[in-house]
Amino acid sequence: MNHSNESTPLCFSINSPPFNYTHTIASAYFSSVFSALGLTFNLIAFVVLLKSFPRTQSRSHSSFLIFLCGLVFTDFMGLLVTGSIVVSFHFTQFNWRRLDPHCHFCNFMGMSMVFYGLCPLLLGATMAMERFVGINRPFARSTSMMTKSRAVSIVLMVWAAAGCISLLPLVGVGSYHMQIPGSWCFFKISSEASDMAFCLLFSLVGLLSIAVSFLLNTISVVTLVKVCCSQDARQRRRDYEVEMMVQLIWIMMIASICWCPLLVFITKTVLSGSPLRIHYLLLFIRFATWNQILDPWVYILFRRAVLKRLYPRWDWSRASLSLCEKLSSRQRVAI
Repeated sequence: MNHSNESTPLCFSINSPPFNYTHTIASAYFSSVFSALGLTFNLIAFVVLLKSFPRTQSRSHSSFLIFLCGLVFTDFMGLLVTGSIVVSFHFTQFNWRRLDPHCHFCNFMGMSMVFYGLCPLLLGATMAMERFVGINRPFARSTSMMTKSRAVSIVLMVWAAAGCISLLPLVGVGSYHMQIPGSWCFFKISSEASDMAFCLLFSLVGLLSIAVSFLLNTISVVTLVKVCCSQDARQRRRDYEVEMMVQLIWIMMIASICWCPLLVFITKTVLSGSPLRIHYLLLFIRFATWNQILDPWVYILFRRAVLKRLYPRWDWSRASLSLCEKLSSRQRVAI
């Protein structure tokens, strides 16, 4: 049936179902297994983090765990919301246009894609800032008192910022549209003024978050090595800070690998004015989704409790201190 432009809702103005697409059992089960594994891994990571709270004595470590819990919860909900829609589509092959004639459902999924996409990147940058202040400006951090309630408030502010960005297409800055093969909705990637503004906003916020994480984490690692290997290393035990930095660096690396291709692709497409290549978009979206699958393994694997089992001969209670003492002694001998 042909629909005039006046009767066609905005979200179906570019791609209107049904599509000439072959739905295979493999794609349905792949989406199901993919979502189930991601939800399971994030749930395990959330339990691990909750069990770590009673054993945490450091205030900085406690606030860092709150940020990690916010990140795990965000990844879990992102997979739950978007994954349930995609899996339902593959199994039922419902027609979006009949199910959602006024685009409410499509707008909701588009908002979810933007919100749950930006939140991990913004939280990663926030954690990098927190560690930068904690390691490089410990006195400033102690006077500001990063309490648990303040850490929770910062997580809520990050969610609010991502939520405000995801709402912009509903007020005319950008627009959410049905995407091929009809299982998901996303914002329109084009060179039109309104769509370009939102595309650049989404991409630049993501790329800036990754850049900030990379810069601050690099400075924090260099400072941490210098502090550990200084003369007063015996007075400042930094093993828990080393653990947090290792986790944060892996979070940054995973986010960079998973998200940079999509963010660069969107920026390049709208600035060059070239037509959208849907195959690349689908590929890079899948790359970005792997971020929610791989993140939990950082909290599950890169913990001292796990590393102690892998390397039982290493005295982890004084690992960073012993290493730094050896490095310092070698430096004195060389001099």
